[in-house]
Amino acid sequence: MTDPIATDPTTPQDSAGAPGAPADTAAAAAPASAHPDDELRAALNRVRTEVGKAVVGQDGAVTGLIIALLTRGHVLLEGVPGVAKTLLVRTLSRTLRLDTRRVQFTPDLMPGDVTGSLAYDPRSGEFAFREGPVFTNILLADEINRTPPKTQSALLEAMEERQVSADGVTRPLPDPFMVAATQNPIEYEGTYALPEAQLDRFLLKLVLDIPERDSELSLLRRHADGFDPHDLAAAGVEPVLGAAELAAARAAAAAVRVEDDVLGYLVDLARATRRSPSMRLGVSPRGTTGLLAASKAWAWLTGYESLTPDHVQAMLLPVWRHRVQLRPEAELEGVSVDAVLRSIVQQVQVPL
Repeated sequence: MTDPIATDPTTPQDSAGAPGAPADTAAAAAPASAHPDDELRAALNRVRTEVGKAVVGQDGAVTGLIIALLTRGHVLLEGVPGVAKTLLVRTLSRTLRLDTRRVQFTPDLMPGDVTGSLAYDPRSGEFAFREGPVFTNILLADEINRTPPKTQSALLEAMEERQVSADGVTRPLPDPFMVAATQNPIEYEGTYALPEAQLDRFLLKLVLDIPERDSELSLLRRHADGFDPHDLAAAGVEPVLGAAELAAARAAAAAVRVEDDVLGYLVDLARATRRSPSMRLGVSPRGTTGLLAASKAWAWLTGYESLTPDHVQAMLLPVWRHRVQLRPEAELEGVSVDAVLRSIVQQVQVPL
């Protein structure tokens, strides 16, 4: 199914309507007055435009990555081979004036290969810490489930505390810092499932589907005309946003107002996942705060000054789908996590 946020925040139907909400209802709810942060939103829209020069048919994933940047969150991109997971992150990185590094996760990768390690310096005769690729603004963790848990856990401190501890010294990571990890959902040989503690560090899990026919036709036309996905400069992708603009947009998104009844709605949704007969593991408080942050970012992107239940509903699937676990009997019946979460959204009373 199409991701709930797979719409363009610059268009009227993109107002924070719930998944499957009629476009005309959402458009009718759109604010009429111009927002003072329109310039920042326009800059983020230029990021989407630049990414669209290389990536076709993955608008929802682009929006999700932008929301993660606005909330200091991390993103897990899941999709079959060939749906542009790696290209998407590479292209987004090029549109930002930020440092980016890529790590290909393999079975023989060691924790020090990611975080850094002590190395002997023959000139000084002492051991010195050599920073690993995690010391960057955007870390592309390609095929993260191909490395053993020992190396996966090396990212836990970096993702949560935004620091690396080695040899008794704690070293802060650059700001902003985001991990964008990719994984293949259908290949199990030579892979290691991400533990729950690791999954919970990701703000969003975005599912990249096969593009629609028109999008795939447009993609083929680009390749027929000579497009090379390994040469983003030739595709005309340019950097349009820097750390200062991103910090300003982040502060604006954080300032979105939240009423007590909407907070209560968030808590009721979380508690419903814990009581669901289909769930073995419900949403933790970290998942609730993550949904709040992502919903505020979505509200700001769509031009709202206060959070509504519609924004919460629109972000619920990508924020919670990887934080819950089904009971074995539910899995045997073919029930999906997304279906259970949609059912919970329909059952929990929405504040008026």
